Amino acid sequence: MGSTSDKVKGKGNEVAGKARQAVGKAVDNHEEQAKGKVQETKGKAQVAKGQVKDAVKNFVDKA
Repeated sequence: MGSTSDKVKGKGNEVAGKARQAVGKAVDNHEEQAKGKVQETKGKAQVAKGQVKDAVKNFVDKA
């Protein structure tokens, strides 16, 4: 997967995770809130992975 797709999927997971947390909070469902937090964290990791890929590519291109 390319860096852009990692970042896009990551942002999608972040947004979905935050929404899931909000729904869990609204209906007082702690399990759903926790699942939302996990999904948000997964998204942040995907975005970071995309940023690392970009950094490595830029470094290699300069070499």
